Amino acid sequence: MTVLSVNLNKVALLRNSREGQRPSVIEFARLAIAAGAGGITVHPRPDQRHVRASDVPALATMLKTEYPHIEFNIEGNPVADANAGGYPGFIPLIKAVGPAQATLVPDSDDQLTSDHGWDLSVAQPQLRAHIEACQKAGARVSLFMDPVVEHMAIAADYGADRVEFYTGPYAETFWQYGAADQRTQDCYRQFALAAEAALHAGLGINAGHDLDQQNLPLFANLPGLAEVSIGHAIICEALIDGFSDTVAAYAKILQSTNG
Repeated sequence: MTVLSVNLNKVALLRNSREGQRPSVIEFARLAIAAGAGGITVHPRPDQRHVRASDVPALATMLKTEYPHIEFNIEGNPVADANAGGYPGFIPLIKAVGPAQATLVPDSDDQLTSDHGWDLSVAQPQLRAHIEACQKAGARVSLFMDPVVEHMAIAADYGADRVEFYTGPYAETFWQYGAADQRTQDCYRQFALAAEAALHAGLGINAGHDLDQQNLPLFANLPGLAEVSIGHAIICEALIDGFSDTVAAYAKILQSTNG
């Protein structure tokens, strides 16, 4: 079954707007797991505007001791270095924590949100070494990718274990035209073709960005989809329906699609 990994960045963003620890990232991780999440995702950026580097060891310890069956996924740009604000650098953070999965994302330090995958049509000379460093720390490595069929075999050649498809374009098309429209179906088909190429190359498949309760049922049919990482939509919908009920609704969508 496709695993639901809940991204806690927006919980941390709300916490950071005041002094103290409310809402608690740790407690919301527990709530997500109780509601059906099979993974927890964080994306600690160098500016630490939401999940902070200091949150990561605490989450890792809690998951390993209380929920050893729950995967911890840390996202970030592998070239992000340590800075004076307390960010230790992405690779050192992965080495220190040893998460189940490291998702490598080609973000700039000041980027608002992830909005594109790795361009493997040009050489990425450091990427292989970064992948190997994360794997030596015990992490499965996923590359954040656009659904470009030709790039899947290249991702495998770099040594990646999985790809995570950037699903923003799919979500935008779905929201504009609806599920039945040919343009939405064509967009989904492009992801399906890339997924088939990834599977052929021996890669696992993850997905994330702007997936919500409306567009997930179609996308959950993607061949080989192992994991979806969802955060922003969960928090938006939780403002109306409550956090635990919203996470449970996403888990139910995946269960019904995979069942």
